[in-house]
Amino acid sequence: MSENLSTSLHLFWFLPTHGDGRYLGTAKGGRPVDLAYLQQVAIAADNLGFYGVLIPTGKSCEDAWLVASALVPVTKKLRYLVAVRPGLQPPTLAARMAATLDRLSEGRLLINVVTGGDPVENKGDGIFLSHADRYKVTDEFLSIYSQLLKGQTVDYQGEHLHVEGAEILFPPIQQDGPPLFFGGSSEPAIDVAAKHIDTYLTWGEPPAAVAEKLAMVRERAQQAGRTVTYGIRLHVIVRETEAEAWAAAKKLIAHVDDETIAAAQQVFARMDSTGQSRMSALHRGSRENLEISPNLWAGVGLVRGGAGTALVGDPEQVAARIREYQAIGIDNFIFSGYPHLEEAHRFAELVMPLLPGAKHRDTAINMGPFGETIGGDRRPTAEKTTHSEVAP
Repeated sequence: MSENLSTSLHLFWFLPTHGDGRYLGTAKGGRPVDLAYLQQVAIAADNLGFYGVLIPTGKSCEDAWLVASALVPVTKKLRYLVAVRPGLQPPTLAARMAATLDRLSEGRLLINVVTGGDPVENKGDGIFLSHADRYKVTDEFLSIYSQLLKGQTVDYQGEHLHVEGAEILFPPIQQDGPPLFFGGSSEPAIDVAAKHIDTYLTWGEPPAAVAEKLAMVRERAQQAGRTVTYGIRLHVIVRETEAEAWAAAKKLIAHVDDETIAAAQQVFARMDSTGQSRMSALHRGSRENLEISPNLWAGVGLVRGGAGTALVGDPEQVAARIREYQAIGIDNFIFSGYPHLEEAHRFAELVMPLLPGAKHRDTAINMGPFGETIGGDRRPTAEKTTHSEVAP
């Protein structure tokens, strides 16, 4: 494994538009996710120095485009990773939406290309294509979409999509349009990534498995004469001590019963997503042996689809695991934690200062170090003990 870490490190947070709370798989400890709460999370991410936020897509979520539009005006630098849906949107409409939001956000839009891996949900959206055909549509969609964002007039006749004289009249701020992010583990998905995508995303598998997948994408991209960057989607549970972090992980699923796990696994089993199959194989619906790699915990995936793993540990351990992923070529990290508002602060305060290349909150603000004035008379001094020296 190379130790030549990239000096570019983009840290993202997550907007929980499908719900938030203190425990998974239960209404206990749940919290309402309204506009005011999403504003709190977005403003926190912006102020804490996160590069951007991912907004999920699908029937389980609020609409990502409307949420991003509502949050852009209350943030200053934060970027928004918002999904386009080949097969659900025409490429011309998606291009107009992207160009508009890129202008309204002054160049803070990123695009997540989501093909969709749940046939049942797809049918509810009027999509009755096979797995292979969905990626053919994605290929054709991006062929049209990318030309439009480059200012070209497009005539295209494909197997699934056909446009004549397509164009957008108002260009985006970012040259050639917002960067394209995309995740998919199947052969057709990797072909799409190699041909079209700027940043390839993977879910949080052990580093060796991620390295193998990235090598395939890298080889295909080189064959296509392209260079791709890489990102990973993970949850994070960081505390001042390792024991506290593992206790928090256990607490997160403390109210999940076996019936809830079984119901969730049935939903995941119906999907034709290779990535979801790989996630499910990490735990196989069992609470046993959930630490699948050092400080990598698969407990989230017992009831949550998609990203199902979390980095768990003290700040130094979490930072070390991030550096391991950096060493295999990943420089975009999309994190989340429960509840999302509090965990954004924990991660920024405990881990960001340990990551070279990561921007974190400027400790010069308010004359630093942080903390309440003591006795109304003096500022507290900086802690001299390391996290590992703090008693559990």
